[in-house]
Amino acid sequence: MATARLGIIGGSGLYAMPGLIETEQVEITTPFGAPSDTLTVGLLEGAPIAFLPRHGRGHRLSPGEVPSRANIYALKSLGVERIISVSAVGSLREDIAPLDLVIPDQLIDRTKARPASFFSDGVVAHIGFADPFCPDLSGRLAGGLAALGDITFHRGGTYVCIEGPQFSTKAESRLYRQWGCDIIGMTALPEAKLAREAELCYATIACVTDYDVWHESEQPVTVEMVVANLSRNVANAQRIIREMARTLPADRAGATCGCATALANAVMTARELISPEQRERLALLLGDRLDG
Repeated sequence: MATARLGIIGGSGLYAMPGLIETEQVEITTPFGAPSDTLTVGLLEGAPIAFLPRHGRGHRLSPGEVPSRANIYALKSLGVERIISVSAVGSLREDIAPLDLVIPDQLIDRTKARPASFFSDGVVAHIGFADPFCPDLSGRLAGGLAALGDITFHRGGTYVCIEGPQFSTKAESRLYRQWGCDIIGMTALPEAKLAREAELCYATIACVTDYDVWHESEQPVTVEMVVANLSRNVANAQRIIREMARTLPADRAGATCGCATALANAVMTARELISPEQRERLALLLGDRLDG
């Protein structure tokens, strides 16, 4: 099977990755079901990457229907160590304008009905999640955007992730602003939690398509408004992804984050109580940590 070190999860408007060469379509079955779509593995700027459209080609999956566990598991099974996620968001701040990009560093979870852990059915694990986006990968993304020089972006910020698929009410939007949230979207969770459980570095390029409904001088958020701003946003996201493919080190040996060891002391369940079936299901994630 093809392998890759960098994974790209494409959000709304990003269903393929231009510039990929020597591509192979890879179908993967996971213990957590099928991923959103077939994965495309190939070379981008000379680096092996795996691309997965979050909502499936043709945008068939609602945010709450995205099989995030299968998506993260499938990427890890290909050898991926870092994931760059692309996500359409609304702005909750006047100074974060439509068409800007944001590299967020915090999350608030307002989802309701999405499986958010690989660990269940007799196995309990608690990971640290104080810094939900990988600081090393996020910093590299911000540095790459600065180097490009002609893209307006914001480093840091709190992303509130709502269940959807409906947009917010005005009361909700005003509440999130009072909480100090900066952007609002529907897809960063549970992806970020699952990536940490899989010991993968995870960072998001948040593409601002609109001011959320708090902004009284703007028209209400509509699909037409979002789509109209997506193409320019996606083009800029593709540029920074190509820059990352070109400049990221081949491995994480020099990374300053702790993502690669997030599960080191996380499993609480007595080893003798973990069934053979669960050991097989979690082998990719835990390796030999269940031995002894």
